[in-house]
Amino acid sequence: MNPRVRKALFAPCFPGTALPIAQGRARWGIRSTPWHSSTGSETPNWEQGRGTGGIPLYPPIGIHPRGQPTADLQPAAMATPARIHPSSRRGTRRGRSGAKSIGTLLLLAWLWGASSESPAGSLRLEGGPSRCAGRVEVLHNGTWGTVCDDGWSFREGQVVCRELGCGTVLSVAPGSRYGEGMGPIWLDEVNCTGEEKALWECRAKPWGEHNCNHIEDASVECSDSIVATLGTLQLVNGLDHCAGRVEVLHEHMWGTVCDDGWDLLDAAVVCRQLGCGTALAATHGAHFGRGHDPIWLDEVNCTGTEAALVDCRASAWGKNNCFHGEDAGVVCSGSALAAATAPRLANGSTRCDGRVEVPQHGSWASLCDQDWGLAEARVLCRQLGCGTALVAPARSRSGYGAGPTWPNRVSCVGTESSLSMCKVQARGNGSCPHGREALVVCSGNSEGDQVRLVNYGSRCAGRVEIYHNQQWGTVCDDNWDLVDADVVCRQLDCGRALSAPGRGQFGRGDGIIWMDETNCTGTESALSSCPARPWGTGNCYHGEDAGVVCSDSLIPEPAPIRLANTSHRCAGRVEVLHGEHWEAVCKQGWDQRDAEVACRELGCGTALPASEGADFGTGALPVSLENVRCQGTERSLRECPAGRGSCEHAKRAGVVCSGSIVSSFAPVRVVNGSGRCSGRVEVLHAGQWGTVCDDGWDLLDAKVLCRQLGCGTAVLAPHRAHYGQGQGPIWLDAVRCAGTEAALSECRSKAWGTHGCEHGEDAGVICSGSGISDLGSLRLVNSSDPCSGRVEVFHEERWGGICSDGWDLAEAHVVCGQLGCGTAHAVPGSPGFGLGDGFLWVDAVECSGMEGALLECRLKLWGEESCRSKAHAAVVCSASIDIDPRSSEAVRLVNGPHRCAGRVEVFHNQQWGTVCDDGWDLLDAAVVCRQLGCGAALSAPGLSGFGQGSGPIWLDGVSCLGTEGTIAECPGKPWGQHTCNHVEDASVVCAGAGIASSPQLRLVGGLSECSGRVEVFYANKWGTICDDNWDLQDAAVVCRVLGCGAATLAPGSARFGWGTGPIWLDNVSCTGQETDFFQCPAKMWGIHNCHHGEDAGVVCGAGNSSSAALRLMDGPHRCAGRVEVLHEGQWGTVCDDGWDLTDAVVVCHQLGCGGAEAAPLQAHFKQGTGRIWLDDVACTGSEEALAQCHARPWGQNNCNHGEDAGVVCSGSGSPNTSSVRLMDGSHRCTGRVEVLHAGQWGTVCDDGWDLSDADVVCRQLGCGSAREAPGRAYFGQGTGRIWLDNVGCTGNEETLAQCQSQPWGHSNCHHGEDAGVVCSEANTTVTVPIRLVDGPNRCAGRVEVEHEHQWGTICDDRWDLRDAKVICRQLGCGTAVAAPGHARFGAGGDPIWLDDVECAGIEGAFSQCSHESWGLHDCNHNEDAGVVCSGPNPLQLRVQDGPGPCAGRLEVLYNATWLGVCGTGWSLLEAAVVCRQLGCGQAQAAPMGAPLDHEPNRVLLEGLSCSGTESLLLECQQSHMGPGPCPQGSVATVVCTEPKGALSSCSALIALLVLVMLLSGGLLWLVLKRRCIAAAQTGAHQRLRDQDAPSTSFQPMGAIYVPSAAGGPEDTEMMQLIEEDAAQ
Repeated sequence: MNPRVRKALFAPCFPGTALPIAQGRARWGIRSTPWHSSTGSETPNWEQGRGTGGIPLYPPIGIHPRGQPTADLQPAAMATPARIHPSSRRGTRRGRSGAKSIGTLLLLAWLWGASSESPAGSLRLEGGPSRCAGRVEVLHNGTWGTVCDDGWSFREGQVVCRELGCGTVLSVAPGSRYGEGMGPIWLDEVNCTGEEKALWECRAKPWGEHNCNHIEDASVECSDSIVATLGTLQLVNGLDHCAGRVEVLHEHMWGTVCDDGWDLLDAAVVCRQLGCGTALAATHGAHFGRGHDPIWLDEVNCTGTEAALVDCRASAWGKNNCFHGEDAGVVCSGSALAAATAPRLANGSTRCDGRVEVPQHGSWASLCDQDWGLAEARVLCRQLGCGTALVAPARSRSGYGAGPTWPNRVSCVGTESSLSMCKVQARGNGSCPHGREALVVCSGNSEGDQVRLVNYGSRCAGRVEIYHNQQWGTVCDDNWDLVDADVVCRQLDCGRALSAPGRGQFGRGDGIIWMDETNCTGTESALSSCPARPWGTGNCYHGEDAGVVCSDSLIPEPAPIRLANTSHRCAGRVEVLHGEHWEAVCKQGWDQRDAEVACRELGCGTALPASEGADFGTGALPVSLENVRCQGTERSLRECPAGRGSCEHAKRAGVVCSGSIVSSFAPVRVVNGSGRCSGRVEVLHAGQWGTVCDDGWDLLDAKVLCRQLGCGTAVLAPHRAHYGQGQGPIWLDAVRCAGTEAALSECRSKAWGTHGCEHGEDAGVICSGSGISDLGSLRLVNSSDPCSGRVEVFHEERWGGICSDGWDLAEAHVVCGQLGCGTAHAVPGSPGFGLGDGFLWVDAVECSGMEGALLECRLKLWGEESCRSKAHAAVVCSASIDIDPRSSEAVRLVNGPHRCAGRVEVFHNQQWGTVCDDGWDLLDAAVVCRQLGCGAALSAPGLSGFGQGSGPIWLDGVSCLGTEGTIAECPGKPWGQHTCNHVEDASVVCAGAGIASSPQLRLVGGLSECSGRVEVFYANKWGTICDDNWDLQDAAVVCRVLGCGAATLAPGSARFGWGTGPIWLDNVSCTGQETDFFQCPAKMWGIHNCHHGEDAGVVCGAGNSSSAALRLMDGPHRCAGRVEVLHEGQWGTVCDDGWDLTDAVVVCHQLGCGGAEAAPLQAHFKQGTGRIWLDDVACTGSEEALAQCHARPWGQNNCNHGEDAGVVCSGSGSPNTSSVRLMDGSHRCTGRVEVLHAGQWGTVCDDGWDLSDADVVCRQLGCGSAREAPGRAYFGQGTGRIWLDNVGCTGNEETLAQCQSQPWGHSNCHHGEDAGVVCSEANTTVTVPIRLVDGPNRCAGRVEVEHEHQWGTICDDRWDLRDAKVICRQLGCGTAVAAPGHARFGAGGDPIWLDDVECAGIEGAFSQCSHESWGLHDCNHNEDAGVVCSGPNPLQLRVQDGPGPCAGRLEVLYNATWLGVCGTGWSLLEAAVVCRQLGCGQAQAAPMGAPLDHEPNRVLLEGLSCSGTESLLLECQQSHMGPGPCPQGSVATVVCTEPKGALSSCSALIALLVLVMLLSGGLLWLVLKRRCIAAAQTGAHQRLRDQDAPSTSFQPMGAIYVPSAAGGPEDTEMMQLIEEDAAQ
């Protein structure tokens, strides 16, 4: 008998022994009822997974799952764990000492023996932190095996947790979350209802049948595990719980977070939520390995202040456009990995060599040299700013470390920015003896000498970054050229420069832009030695980051991997280079993630599913690697952990990459270029060739294209139809390659044919194939200096010439620039420099002169032998000539609009230099103009009026008489002696020798000759002006020169259509006072970074539309509002003196708004600002424009803005709003801003978005004024293009398109930054978050409001109870009790968001109150406003145990309990507030009550402290107020001066008595006076008696009268009257 059965049967005989069979019943649902059918002969229904009696048992040996007998009676023939429903009859729940019958026992024994294992103890969770969390494993046939995650869900997890007694399911995790198991995979496609008591009751495939591998092992986490204490957020696959891949728990499943928009603010929230300190890094690209589905969150956008990650804005759960190669990660300061962010080199001769140490527990720990090599050393040197790694010695030369060794090991690729970005793993139990510490010797470059090229996959090509002030930053592409790039290549030991791409061609950097206007001579040893603007100053953004492609980037590095035994390089058996020998990789452990890495490393795209079953033979090579375990994110197979062995499996790893299925790619070609490897990019789709738009087109995209074409690597990615405009469709737009794809069609992009481009934006490419990159190797020969001679190029190990057919100054200019020899001075015939051997490599060259290198020109290459002239091209550059200082060539004007205006530079000692402006005047300028043949001098600006120069300052103290022939003849300091800097460079503007008389300026494309696109005539060609910095001051000069009056508008963005031909001028900067447009500073002719979509325009007063100089503001629509007129480029109002309907008629007519309905006065539509232009306007009604009416002269008035005139016209005047709309709001006047451009709707980025911009949108839509301008996709994220960025409206524009902004479609934003608007006509407001802080509770404190995701304070100017009332109402805190100012609750931190808040007190939300613009104030934080609300339960007071209601022991009703008040700190100040609140007058005393010694358990209210001015005691609450023991205190009492509720008769009587006494004294004086007069008059006794009689004509107060005499009965009567009066 099976011993398990024996034990089960006889265990009851032993006291204290649990019955195993009972345990099996409880866990597995085995019943004690007999196994039988209802008839006694029916075969059990195994097909349905149950016996007819419902006993939940699996079929015995010999019974097939389908009910058929089988010859195989081995245990392996057991049935599937198909679902077997339990019987409705319940058996006993506990084991018994005997069975119901012998038959039952025998049957159970037989069944137990027939099973290979008891169900009890046949389920476990492995690899987790406790028995209730881990990988699911089941026991079958005596072997533990795993469960496949196919179909694995919450229901299956619930059954597992229930069966194990581990509570409820917390989460289920597919994809071997707890590691890959070993042995068989027993179960697959398990399907539970969730109500089963054991996993055996669920349906599943038969034992061992599956289509899985161990990477799909299912896991479960139950509520009784330690995992339950970790919350819903974890960092996994890192060194510890404070570093790793971010995973969140949602719907009982752990999922990852996509790295789109992931940054340090998001990471900060994660670290805070986990209690892991601050965020050190926010990693991208699955730095901590790829997770498994689902990807729960995308576009996470935290402010950094949230308490949990789920509080941040993000896409809806599970909505994303990512894959797990984009999983986000975090490194927090609480992680041991943080130590790798602050390493040092100790005990060396400098800070750049020594023993590697990291901080640990307040001291320093050494790194062990396990796995330490040059790759790690290179990263450390880079991180420390110590240049490059020279050596990583194998044994310590810097002394043994006295401290501990770090318990972790580091493994780097060598390209990481810091050690923390490398793989950091626990070193294991092995010790690291002293003498085995890691060491590094760095080159020790000083700060600023370090430079690197990033984001291309080669150290010799990429975006230029330079290290300064302990920080890496980028270089702006202003003036960036091949000479600058050559310095970088030389510094990096990367050969020569092939190209110097700008415009962020290698991706946009982040952080600071360190260098701008770099101007190397080409001889510098380091980029930091080149002249440039001061560190960190410039006018660039990261879309202008400079790049470099050096010649050594074309040298293929030895490939450490290859695919063998097929005809295509992207499919085959995997072989790796080990040392100097190729070796194979064992197939054991090889999976899809390993294949992904191999394909990426080969540039073959992605791994196809066919890789898993691919067999490309074993070959003859030995095995190098087995059990390769890549995460899938590595750049090279060498980065993946692997073992070494003999590969008993025998099979070899293979891979099939997408790059091998060429037929699946869209074919590509390049046309109209120099050979098959350069030209305009075209792609075949739907049977038709089409072009690619250059939006986002960069060198990573070009790199993929060149690889697909078999043309080597990319050298340049030209934009703007560099190789001519194509025809037909534009197939692709917004192409975004990672650089590892096998074909362009594998890259991300918009859908086929979806774009917002035209063929003027066709993308191009220059690849290194066909030897075109050899054009980077030029020389000038057969001359005495290197900057003049015959031009030769090096190709196929031979120097050859260039045919002179078509060779002129344009081509010569490119050659001189490429060689760093200045500008082209002459193009001599070849006889002057000889013919050499006569061999020509290049047959024809055609340049525009704007190219940075000869390879960018159109050429016929490599000996086509079509040179008609047979002559060799030659050039003389400016750097080669010895200029006579008396000639006109010895002086020049640079950086001006033409050759006769600009910064003065003189040639001396073979170098151009500037002139200091000390003493510089028109006499000096006159000599320069005469020397140049430029007519008379118009001005002599100093202070680098045309920009700062570079190089030497040759002259200072120049003092010409004005009659000299050359500037060299003028007195001055000796050459090179000066006390100036380039801020003082002198300039000149000459009349131009007839330049002004030629037709040099025009306006085209407008309604008249005085409006349109600005075009200038130069070099015999008309060209346009770029709108960078274009404004009304520039336009004013244009209008003045053309005689078109004042400028009214200066539109950009090709308002009058795209021009053609050259763009001649950029960054024009007029003061507005110039008499000639060409006096305005600008970039040099033809130098710009624009396209014709940025052409500048002008609308002048003499040529504008009839309504351009008039507008109505702050009305309900554009045809009603305050009248404003434009004069001298400034908007101003009209005074209402004499203003009437006749004047209004002219306004309405001029605006096309119908008739006039009203002419309101006295600033009916709010007061304007700025100038009051017109007063005493008197129109006849027949005028075409208001400016034609009689009025005072412009600007003369006797008015103020309280008299601004208004107009109401009959027309609604709804403007054409088709070009702007508001989406996803609750009203047409609120929502996300979208604009129509190029036939496509797109959004606006919130960079710089404010109320001025929103005002223009609201006005354009006829929606009133702007209430709010929310950003951060407040109304949801839009789709499609982001058309506008950095919008900067003044608020006066008619349409959003008139505002300044980046060019259409140029932005550095994502849709999480979409701008929104809330207009006044929407009758809705954006709720402003508000809070009260640093007070005693949430209903009292300093007022703070949230704006732009930042909390700030409110200034107390005009702050009162009406404002506080709205605050309290919004917070649900009752009514306002007080509105204290002067930072009553402490001074807040920046910013101060609001000032001059004015609420009526009836608003439902604080956002409805009026206030100054956000951030506009004249306050400091000592003026922070506060609020005290009554709260939901305001404090009630009473006094007890006193002589009356106004004296006694004070008690306060607190949380429904009357509490005494602690007397500690109690004073008359607090008592005064109590008496005031009780209506008991002033406080007379605040005596202390009895000590609390006799009441040790008495609880009193603590934390009240008053200033004495409060109205209510609740205003005195402190942050620590609450019940307490009041140590060493007593009960507070109070004595007020007036008993509460006492009758007022006493005080009234006293007042009345005082009044009577005063009246009586007055009456007595009168009586005495009369008596004295009567006594003096003779014979007046009778008259005196008459006057003593009562008089009815004098009754001062009611019944009070003057008695006839004192004393007697009259006194009694007077007292009676007094009593009556007091009683009234």
